[in-house]
Amino acid sequence: MKLLVVDDSSTMRRIIKNTLARLGYKDILEGADGLEGWVALDANPDVDMLITDWNMPEMNGLELVVKVRADERFKDLPIIMVTTEGGKTEVITALKAGVNNYIVKPFTPQVLKEKLAAVMGIEV
Repeated sequence: MKLLVVDDSSTMRRIIKNTLARLGYKDILEGADGLEGWVALDANPDVDMLITDWNMPEMNGLELVVKVRADERFKDLPIIMVTTEGGKTEVITALKAGVNNYIVKPFTPQVLKEKLAAVMGIEV
């Protein structure tokens, strides 16, 4: 399974990637903002899941989600948003844009594992 992690914080990307690696995911691409994320996804249309932050320069996570959902190749791509934006309005906005699940920072590895399982439709 190939995953794409997009976050402007290199520390957060490393935390997510390390957590994913401990869960058995080894094929992990990354982007430092929404634009880099889009370029990586466009070049790797076989990505199985997108994990993105909301607040980033160049192209934010919500703009990335809208762009991904507008592309026929990625209309069914599972997307998890991992962000500090935890308000009800933000969650609803992200879900309406096409996010499959939502994680508020800070989070535990168990939360990431559960959200991944929920989006992928597997038991934890």
